[in-house]
Amino acid sequence: MKRYANLSGDSGVVAYEDRPGAIVIQFQGGDTYEYSTQSAGASVVAEMQRLARSGRGLSTFIAKHKPGFVRRR
Repeated sequence: MKRYANLSGDSGVVAYEDRPGAIVIQFQGGDTYEYSTQSAGASVVAEMQRLARSGRGLSTFIAKHKPGFVRRR
C-alpha cells in the first residue's frame, strides 16, 4: 500500500492501493475497505483513485458519498 499524503493534515485515511477497477483504503485504527466498480460505481472509484493520488479530499469524499464496499478487513 502507498502512504496517503494527507495534505490537509487531518484525514482519517493513512494508506491506499490502486487496483484495476478498485481501490483499497486503510483508515486510522487499521480498518481496511475495498471499493470496486461493482460496489461503488466506476465514476466513484475513479474519483477516489484521483483523490488518493492527489493526497487531499479522500476521507471527506467517502464521508459525504458513503460508497458501497466489497469487503472490510
